[in-house]
Amino acid sequence: MSVTVEAVKQALSTVIDPNTNKDFVSSKSAKNIQIDGADVALEIELGYPAKSQFDGIRKSVIAALRAIPGIGNVSVDVHSKVITHTVQRGVKLLPNVKNIIAIASGKGGVGKSTTAVNLALALAAEGASVGILDADIYGPSQPMMMGISGRPETIDGKTMEPLENHGLQVSSIGFMIDPDEPMVWRGPIVTQALTQLLEQTNWRDLDYLIVDMPPGTGDIQLTLSQKVPVTGAVIVTTPQDIALLDARKGLKMFEKVDIPILGVVENMSTHICTNCGHAEPIFGAGGGEKMCAEYGVEFLGGLPLTMSIRQQTDTGKPTVVADPDGPVAAIYKTIARKLAVKVAEKAKDMSSKFPSIVIKND
Repeated sequence: MSVTVEAVKQALSTVIDPNTNKDFVSSKSAKNIQIDGADVALEIELGYPAKSQFDGIRKSVIAALRAIPGIGNVSVDVHSKVITHTVQRGVKLLPNVKNIIAIASGKGGVGKSTTAVNLALALAAEGASVGILDADIYGPSQPMMMGISGRPETIDGKTMEPLENHGLQVSSIGFMIDPDEPMVWRGPIVTQALTQLLEQTNWRDLDYLIVDMPPGTGDIQLTLSQKVPVTGAVIVTTPQDIALLDARKGLKMFEKVDIPILGVVENMSTHICTNCGHAEPIFGAGGGEKMCAEYGVEFLGGLPLTMSIRQQTDTGKPTVVADPDGPVAAIYKTIARKLAVKVAEKAKDMSSKFPSIVIKND
């Protein structure tokens, strides 16, 4: 007795992707369905990195297919394929970079850089090719957080190679200056430095480039929105009212320059005592979720205020690599997957498909 494609699709339509909450048929994730008598082979192609989820998804798909009467051998290959998505109008895509995600905050001191580096590492842990650009020219912190020192190499005298650690490609002005040297630069020079860091770094086939933004809504943010092809932005805040006030400004700024907000991350949601484990919302509670409801954006998740996050980042081994199987790393990975799903739901970039129009005068 042979199995039909319709029966396979019917079975697949009952399996819900735990990350998108859509079934694998309507999301067009089920591909290359091959039937040989009673045997079935197919692929599940996810539009976001989720290496840690492959096994669970494979098992749930096989279980659904086994319910088909007369089914024989079942083979399911689960993999991810990240594509390039749309950016602001009139901005050219960057070579070798599929998607640029800005991690921003309205004010300093909310843990934006720590969140940026751990989300980048979480995306890499889920199987993506990831880079991080330290756009905080006045206060570059990624060299220390990533445990990287030294100067970038140049092969052609015009461009530079990204430095690497923990599987990430990294570029920062911090690699080119003395750690104690203050950046006494005016706005135009700062924006020029950011543009050079972005365009003159030889990024190698990145699925995602995470940009650790400086706090505020000034020159660098404006340059980023006008000249850099940004797929979307994430706002980092704490539950504190004063932080939320500034986070709203950051959110509104991105809306004005047509960069979509992919979501909000609430840092320092609860303080967890290292001695007794007691959790207390010392900065307030529910502020990030309330802000998301107010502006119609997604709440990606909340992170605790724990000493380990600070200690691990200060030593150059952020939480996702220092304690990859721990509870905090699990939160970062969940947020990273939600973020990647939001990117995957955006329209595909079609700019490379358009023909170039040449007008000749005969």
